[in-house]
Amino acid sequence: MSKMRLRKGDRVYIISGKDKGKEGNILRRNVSKDTIVVENVNMITKSMRPTQKNPRGGLVKMEAPVNAAKAMLVCPTCGKPTRVARAYLDSGKKVRLCKKCGEIVDKA
Repeated sequence: MSKMRLRKGDRVYIISGKDKGKEGNILRRNVSKDTIVVENVNMITKSMRPTQKNPRGGLVKMEAPVNAAKAMLVCPTCGKPTRVARAYLDSGKKVRLCKKCGEIVDKA
């Protein structure tokens, strides 16, 4: 199991599979299974039973998890899919860097 380099809220680009070329934000991540759920990617149709929240039940379209290795972070500065580098600032804070433009990816 590798370290998860993606975080909730990151914009990612899907590099392989049936949704190759799509972009979206990460809604959830599961570090132990190395999967992420991306909005409008890997959509499935699930049969739901009636509940108080959803009294009619029926078929519901929802996102299914995708392996994190199939997604690349999109740099907010240059707008291109990129690998992630890790570095320390002078203050000792650990940040993520874009490998293409060298800018800091983390939101301050």
